[in-house]
Amino acid sequence: MAQVNSTVATCNISSSPGYSPGTVWYSTNLVPAVVLSICFLLGFPGNIAVIILKPNWENMSSLSQSLMLSLAVSDLLCLGTLPLWIYSFLYSWTFSLVPCKLITYFVYGSVYASLLTVTVLSVQRYLQVIHLQRSLNQVRARKLLLPLWLSAMTLSTPALLAQQLVEVYQQRTYCRPQYSSEGQRTAILLTEALVGFVSLSVIVFSYIRLYRKLNRAAFFNNPQTTRLITSIIVTVFALWVPYRAMNVVEIAAVSLDNKSLRNVLQ
Repeated sequence: MAQVNSTVATCNISSSPGYSPGTVWYSTNLVPAVVLSICFLLGFPGNIAVIILKPNWENMSSLSQSLMLSLAVSDLLCLGTLPLWIYSFLYSWTFSLVPCKLITYFVYGSVYASLLTVTVLSVQRYLQVIHLQRSLNQVRARKLLLPLWLSAMTLSTPALLAQQLVEVYQQRTYCRPQYSSEGQRTAILLTEALVGFVSLSVIVFSYIRLYRKLNRAAFFNNPQTTRLITSIIVTVFALWVPYRAMNVVEIAAVSLDNKSLRNVLQ
């Protein structure tokens, strides 16, 4: 969660009586704050509704239902922290280092859990439709979700270590990554890029094979379920590709020691 500083959006505030640096809003901070607010207002109640109403879940196997529940819960964990980040963007990080690290850790963990869950959904659909194998459906959700979430939290450990409180212009404090060396920064970025690339490759492979091997009638033998899972996977792909592209650009900037590009990406 990189915090960006820029010009002040409001004028002459610093000269007003009772001025506090934390009350100044920066123009470039307003944009992500607005975007995150929209995500929270739409996503948080939306995922709660999914958990309560369970739309079209009656056509899914018990494993698919558990994976969909895992996806909704992971999204809720991430979305639930957005008010804190919105406040941080607009004002300053007012909490201690421990909440900074823990909240960031759970955000990364929920994001990785979402990505891994969607990957498993793709593999399950591929095996079920292409190879007519339903053995994965017989696996108990607990045996699959437990290692999935453990993997997600393990992959989030670098974020826990790197996150620090940083004081910047006009005594604002932000919770953002501070790397001990360029080697650590490169290793963390490579790990994120590799996990994202492998997961997205599995998703793309699974669905390309689905569309190539089967005609529409066979593929949409359960249209509502298939459309639901497909829409989730397409959305995840569309959102993750730009983020991973930024990872690659940042790795290139570190490798080439391009300080100007690195400052832009921070």
